[in-house]
Amino acid sequence: MGSAYVYVLLCNDGTWYTGWTTNIEKRLSAHNGEIPGGAKYTKARRPVKLIWLASCDTRITAQKLEFAIKARRREEKETLLFGSEDRFQSFVKSYISEGSCAIIKR
Repeated sequence: MGSAYVYVLLCNDGTWYTGWTTNIEKRLSAHNGEIPGGAKYTKARRPVKLIWLASCDTRITAQKLEFAIKARRREEKETLLFGSEDRFQSFVKSYISEGSCAIIKR
């Protein structure tokens, strides 16, 4: 596992940003303005801090998981991301027909 990652950032204003990448170190540097790139949303909310990270077996799996997480309200995200591993895996299976993801940072 580990060809793609889904991540959640805590922004300086207390909001969360969810994204996916194949290189988490580079993407986090871009979000914090250390290198070019990053999302428009996070540019105005720096610095950002990585608070959650999952490794997925494919880019498509990571994109599907990112979309499913973004569709949830913050309260639902908190329960999903910081709750039990079983709850997270059940969520993954219900939204992603093929592929797998594993939480590597909470």
